[in-house]
Amino acid sequence: MKNPLVSVLVPFKNTALFLPDCLQSIINQTYTNWELIIVDDGSTDSSFSIVKQFADSDSRIKLYKNNGSGIIEALQLALIKSEGTLITRMDSDDMMTPDKIEILSTNLLKYGKHHLAVGQVNYFSKNGIGDGYKSYEIWLNKLTLTGSNYDEIYKECVIPSPCWMTYKEDLLACGAFDLDRYPEDYDLAFRFYKHQLKCIPCDRNLHHWRDYAVRTSRTHEHYAENHFIELKLHYFLELNYIKDKSLTIWGAGNKGKVLAKGLIEKGIPFHWICNNPNKIGRDIYGQVLKPFEFLKEIEHPQSIITVANTNSQAYIKSYLKNQKMKPMTDYFFFC
Repeated sequence: MKNPLVSVLVPFKNTALFLPDCLQSIINQTYTNWELIIVDDGSTDSSFSIVKQFADSDSRIKLYKNNGSGIIEALQLALIKSEGTLITRMDSDDMMTPDKIEILSTNLLKYGKHHLAVGQVNYFSKNGIGDGYKSYEIWLNKLTLTGSNYDEIYKECVIPSPCWMTYKEDLLACGAFDLDRYPEDYDLAFRFYKHQLKCIPCDRNLHHWRDYAVRTSRTHEHYAENHFIELKLHYFLELNYIKDKSLTIWGAGNKGKVLAKGLIEKGIPFHWICNNPNKIGRDIYGQVLKPFEFLKEIEHPQSIITVANTNSQAYIKSYLKNQKMKPMTDYFFFC
């Protein structure tokens, strides 16, 4: 198959300031056999009229209005209207590098079906990028460089939501945008993992990821940290939990507490350990916190680690390595 049609799916809402740059970056692609399926999710600014001007001048741009509400329903509509063999996503406030579609599609065609083409990304902002986002960018790009994205899937979303491409039939097999579960990009990443779509390594920056104060991922309740923990726990229990092992939570901070509460609600037994002398021995949710030394008494543990401190994580990794425990089997970092 040579130069198949690529469908670019873009939901938008009130991004009039950024849409011209976004759309122009798609128009400027070196790969020209694409269609843009762009869906207005109830904009109240001039976004719709801006996109319509572009659509009127380029027949590859197909503009629709979301009959429902929210990004998931907008993506569902976009996928229904798409005709491409290959599917990719894009956020309406970002920009593609000129060779993004060409590189992603070339990689995908080379490796074939049951693969996921991903690219490296860079954050940008007129006010500068904070340390947290820069760290996330570096971490994500390091995984993408080797295609080892799933190795740390329980830490953060390992598939950059606006920088992947796959075969439409593979996307549909993974459930596409059918599930009403947020954060939707992280949920889809877990389903790519579940269906074993292999990530193709990439050493190129293909996407400019815009950050600004009112970006949805910063402001909407669906992207709050507790949703991430709930989502991680859902897929851990489905995909990686081994009932014959003794489940153990490391850490009693906010993430550890949300995780513990979730396990209790599901009736799943676990041990809970921490290194905070002020918390050891305390009863939280009916569970008494034990010191790290208690690990020696646990037979066949399977650990979820919610400790965020870098030095503590290094110590934990060293300890687990000495115990000949394997990541993504015996232990999982949730932060």
